[in-house]
Amino acid sequence: MKVFGWTVLTLVFVSELLAIGGLFVWGLPSLLWSFVLGAAGMLAWNFFASPKARFGHPVGRPVVKVLVFGLGAYGYWESGLTGLAVVVLVFSVAVNALALLPSVSGLVDEVG
Repeated sequence: MKVFGWTVLTLVFVSELLAIGGLFVWGLPSLLWSFVLGAAGMLAWNFFASPKARFGHPVGRPVVKVLVFGLGAYGYWESGLTGLAVVVLVFSVAVNALALLPSVSGLVDEVG
């Protein structure tokens, strides 16, 4: 069961990277906007949504997650990558739902 849990957590990390990538792509062709949007997504995740977030809150954490994943998918959509946007959004929802299983979420508590 631990293999399943760590696989899910790895896929959650991949979905986070895809969301940040969507924010980056949204800012193109301006590299400045790309880095600003990508950095804003990473900072929001770090301070509010990560497992060890400094300002993590039972209500704030899910809100920031929805914003980062939603805006990341929207970034792909606005860039003309509509198929990728749908795949990223569905993938993110699925793996984050699996991460809520007690056997998976307990792994994060074991490490931290």
